[in-house]
Amino acid sequence: MKSLALLTGLLFAATTWASPAPAPAPKGDPAKAQKLVNDVCGACHGMDGNSTSPAYPTLAGQHPEYTTKQLTEFRSGARRNAIMAPNAARLTDEEILHLAAYFAAQQPKPRMAKDAALVAEGQRLYKGGNAGSGVPACASCHGPAGAGIPAQFPRLAGQHAKYVESQLRHFRSGDRANDGGRMMQVIARKMTDREMRAVAEYISGLR
Repeated sequence: MKSLALLTGLLFAATTWASPAPAPAPKGDPAKAQKLVNDVCGACHGMDGNSTSPAYPTLAGQHPEYTTKQLTEFRSGARRNAIMAPNAARLTDEEILHLAAYFAAQQPKPRMAKDAALVAEGQRLYKGGNAGSGVPACASCHGPAGAGIPAQFPRLAGQHAKYVESQLRHFRSGDRANDGGRMMQVIARKMTDREMRAVAEYISGLR
C-alpha cells in the first residue's frame, strides 16, 4: 500500500509539473497602429497620446491592458460614449491590441496643477481618503505617484483634471458602469463635488 501511495504521489507531482503554463496575454504591435492613429485617434488624443484638450484623455503611457479593455467595452456598449462608440465599432481585436501597445509606448508629458488650495485638499484625499465618509485613499489602488497597476488599475498621473472629474461624476451617476465590481461607482457616490474637483486637480500634477 505504501508503494502504491508513493507511486500515485509521484504521478500526481509529475502531472502537475508537466501542466502547461497559462498562455501569455496577446500583445499588439505599435507600428501597426500608426495609420489608425494618423487617421483617427490622433485628432483627439494627440499623435503621441498626449491630448491637448481636457475633454479627451491623455493615453500616453497607459497600461495596454486598460486601453484594450476600454476600447473593447466602447465597442460592445459596456461603456457608453457617443464619440468613441462608432470609432471603436470599426476596430478589430487585433487593431485594439495594436493601439493599446502604441499608446503604452508613448511618453506622457508632465502637466502642472493650477489651484494650490485644491491640490492640498486633493493630496489629503488621494493619500489618506476620508474615513468619515468611507472614501478610501486613491493611492491604495492607483499608487502614490498615480502609476496604477498593470491589468488592474489605470495610470492616472498627469491626466486632465476636467476629464478625471467628469469620469468621477459619471461613475457617481451610473452613466459609467464598466468598472469591475462597480468599485468606482461605490466610491464616487461617497464623494462630494468639492472632493472630486480637488482630487482631480491633484492627479493632474502627479508624475
